[in-house]
Amino acid sequence: MLKAVIAAVKLVAAEEIMPRYLKVALHHKDDGSLCTDADLAAQEALTRKLQAILNVPVIGEEMSEKEQVAHWAEGAQGVWCIDPIDGTTNFVRGLPYFAVSVALIRAGRSMLGVVYDPVAKEVFAAESGRGAFLNGNRLVGHNAASNLADALANVDMKRLNAKLSQQLAVNPPYASQRNFGASTLDWCYTAAGRYDIYLHGGQKMWDYAAGSLVLQEAGGSACSLEHDDFNQGDIWHRSVVASLDPELFQKWKTWLRAQS
Repeated sequence: MLKAVIAAVKLVAAEEIMPRYLKVALHHKDDGSLCTDADLAAQEALTRKLQAILNVPVIGEEMSEKEQVAHWAEGAQGVWCIDPIDGTTNFVRGLPYFAVSVALIRAGRSMLGVVYDPVAKEVFAAESGRGAFLNGNRLVGHNAASNLADALANVDMKRLNAKLSQQLAVNPPYASQRNFGASTLDWCYTAAGRYDIYLHGGQKMWDYAAGSLVLQEAGGSACSLEHDDFNQGDIWHRSVVASLDPELFQKWKTWLRAQS
């Protein structure tokens, strides 16, 4: 199944996404976020191809909230969760940091995940209990930092509370910070050790479903700001605290929770 999903994702990216790169019209959704014809075409194509692999409901980012909730309720045998283009703003502006994300979720947990960067041609993939892979090779990430003070952090400030945001801006515990606007890739870069630590104030299901499994299967750790078990809490909206290195993860989590 994983090979079939990877093939489907790569084909949709080649046929529906990359031909529209820098050439597509955009519009704003009700929540203010961007959507393009490429997002809609890719979601439609992915839905067809994934249901041909396993005929369960599909939850896509570009669906209405009503549709998403209804499909979740219908998914007793599982659901596909897809983000046809994560990082649409980057895609529209020509910033080469965006991805296609697909996950199979059963009983509230991701069982399979694929995140494909069609610019770098990197496929991050994982199955529960079977490991994580980058372009078919087992993903063995290496953190560059062992201490929080030396860490390269990926931090998205947008949905953090004011007190924590101020602390991170004025007195960060890490050496340097990045955020490029595609959560699905952020997870995978953390799994590969390209980022030492990761923080996001609030992600939707399609932002974390595939990437969190890649990190888990690579040996990394994740929780939310509120719960030690990342899978606890609201499935539709979760904050993220993560690292590949277990000791660094504990230090990062401890520092963050001390700011509350």
